[in-house]
Amino acid sequence: MYQASCHKYPLHFKEPGGTSRGVLQQKTSWFIEVWDSERPELKGLGECSILPNLSRDDRPGLEQKIQWCCTHINELAANFHEELEDWPALRFALEMAFRDLLQGGRKRWFESPFTRGEGSILINGLIWMGEAPTMQRRIQEKLEAGFSCLKLKIGALNFEEELRLLRGLRRNFSAERLELRVDANGAFSPEEAPGVLAQLADLQIHSIEQPIAAGQWQEMARLCEESPLPIALDEELIGLHKEVLRLDMLNTIRPHFLILKPSLTGGFASSNHWIQLARKMGSDYWVTSALESNVGLNAIAQWTATLNNPLPQGLGTGQVFTNNVDSPLYLQGSRLYYEAGEGG
Repeated sequence: MYQASCHKYPLHFKEPGGTSRGVLQQKTSWFIEVWDSERPELKGLGECSILPNLSRDDRPGLEQKIQWCCTHINELAANFHEELEDWPALRFALEMAFRDLLQGGRKRWFESPFTRGEGSILINGLIWMGEAPTMQRRIQEKLEAGFSCLKLKIGALNFEEELRLLRGLRRNFSAERLELRVDANGAFSPEEAPGVLAQLADLQIHSIEQPIAAGQWQEMARLCEESPLPIALDEELIGLHKEVLRLDMLNTIRPHFLILKPSLTGGFASSNHWIQLARKMGSDYWVTSALESNVGLNAIAQWTATLNNPLPQGLGTGQVFTNNVDSPLYLQGSRLYYEAGEGG
């Protein structure tokens, strides 16, 4: 017989996290533990991480749903992917918890050279939105740390200011020396987007995530077909859980890249399904964390390492929070490592 418990854990940002959807000062996670009543000393840990105004789970009744899952954990054990289809962050938390328990409750969700301390993951440096001087400082810090790929959030400042930042970077660093990605979080209208894409292409930007808001499939398809730089889909994936819907979206839009956030897509199995579908039509992908604590970030990094994707991934070490939990992950330059022998 399984048993489960949960507790709420608010995470506080060291600096406000700015996106085109607003500024985050804190975000909430719930930690869920699952164990077998015959071996209560072994516990599997999962994290239900919520991004305000973005996660499907960010709605009234979430706490009650989490409590319900803990109470009904035995009924959910065999079918939580189906039962919680429209609760992707909660589904991911249970997938994490059950997998950890199956692996011995050591926070070793996936065994690989990475978790043995023999490999690493190349990551990009994320630059949050802010006033131009603040963004410039953050960029300089990432460059000094050794990053060769930066991702900048755009769409909240005056776009001319953002272009000035990007132009300054490109003057100092060629595209071969520094890969630049941008994430618009759907900030531009379908009418504005072609002009934005043309100006970004002049700066040899690697790709843009979600230039227009999700749900505008025909407009996004037109952009992907005509864009002078690759387009990656992020928010567009949220809420598409059935294969028929995923195929419909992919066949309509024909994106260059998918951005996989397990907390938003429903976990590892669901994200693997996206990868299979994308590969069939020639789209590539990379993995990005979604402001999980070090618990979720650790699990996502371990899974990402098994994919052997050579592109820079959107992971980190949870340094954006003042009250994060301990982690075996650490950075050397732009590569993420796992301290072998440690837990999570």
